Amino acid sequence: MQYGIFSVSDITRDPVSGVTPSEAERIDAIVKIATHAEEVGLDVFAVGEHHNPPFFSSSPTTLLSHIAALTKTLTVTTSTTLITTNDPVRIAEEYAMLQHLSKGRMDLMIGRGNTGPVYPWFGQDIRQSLPLALENYNLLHRLWHEDVVDWEGRFRTPLQGFTSTPRPLDDVPPFVWHGSIRTPEIAEQAAFYGNGFFANNIFWPKEHYARLIAFYRERFEHYGHGTAKQAIVGLGGQAFVAKNSQDAKDQFRPYFNEAPVYGNGPTMEEFEEATPLTVGSPQEIIDKTLTFREWAGDYQRQLFLVDHAGLPLKTVLEQLDLLGEHVIPVLRKETEARKDPETPEAPTHASLVKAKYGDEAPRQPRPNANRGDNVTGASPYQDTEEQFQASYPSL
Repeated sequence: MQYGIFSVSDITRDPVSGVTPSEAERIDAIVKIATHAEEVGLDVFAVGEHHNPPFFSSSPTTLLSHIAALTKTLTVTTSTTLITTNDPVRIAEEYAMLQHLSKGRMDLMIGRGNTGPVYPWFGQDIRQSLPLALENYNLLHRLWHEDVVDWEGRFRTPLQGFTSTPRPLDDVPPFVWHGSIRTPEIAEQAAFYGNGFFANNIFWPKEHYARLIAFYRERFEHYGHGTAKQAIVGLGGQAFVAKNSQDAKDQFRPYFNEAPVYGNGPTMEEFEEATPLTVGSPQEIIDKTLTFREWAGDYQRQLFLVDHAGLPLKTVLEQLDLLGEHVIPVLRKETEARKDPETPEAPTHASLVKAKYGDEAPRQPRPNANRGDNVTGASPYQDTEEQFQASYPSL
């Protein structure tokens, strides 16, 4: 099981101090948060993608590349890469580059996001969001698995004899999670490709997420990728921890009450009862998190949201200290003891390379010369397989 944190990159007024941090302060803070996550023994740091205030993470690959350079073991990933409004060609190129620079310590989660106006900002129609998500990932998948791609679809210009560069590290594409909070078609897509399915697991009751995960597991097995138990599942979660329960509730309540996403609604206690939010002592965080597998089954990745709602950097770093010292070690021990033997480990670059090559050395693509325009020449690489050779109509 991998444990980590994720950020939605919000810039929110601190209701206790009354201070709203600047973009520069939040960007500096998130780097400190990510590096400290590694220092306390967490496995994963994830950040979302947004293109509007009050969020700062408009370029996840730039941010994650910097964090990867400052860390040694941390897996960097996205909590959303917008598959609908990003060009799949750019996703293929940018995340392959991140994969190289991080030496494989990365993956990505694709999704449609939660900001409707982003569609016209990038020239797309929100009414086509689901077809866009399905078609764009189909192209991204091919760009990472084929040296030469001929492709035509509904939402972008055709590609003829196109090669995405750089090729994935070791010719093994980054592992992809499909994130969704409501859409069975996305769970179906994840199952079809044998990819991971990530249930946000924040705002809605567990019964909703349980249905999506069960559907994904059923379809994963249907497509022949393994048994339902072998499907790759990730969960989000919200936690605020203090040494004792009352201190946690007293400290977090003003942030909860004024949080843009759930303030002025149900009480914190009502929200805890209905959703995975946990505010309490380390043991309370442990106990509730361990209940997730009762309805989700054994899963591979647990990410906690800890830096939202205006929480100051000092408080977030203290949260990480408590998680790293008192929560995560117990969760690791307990989940390992309860895990079904059939449950696979979370995919890593090393495990994917091993699965593809066994004990052989992985492929390292070496380009042929004189193909600078990406449209001429018989083959982009010296060892391109025959079925992926470029082919062009005669003029």
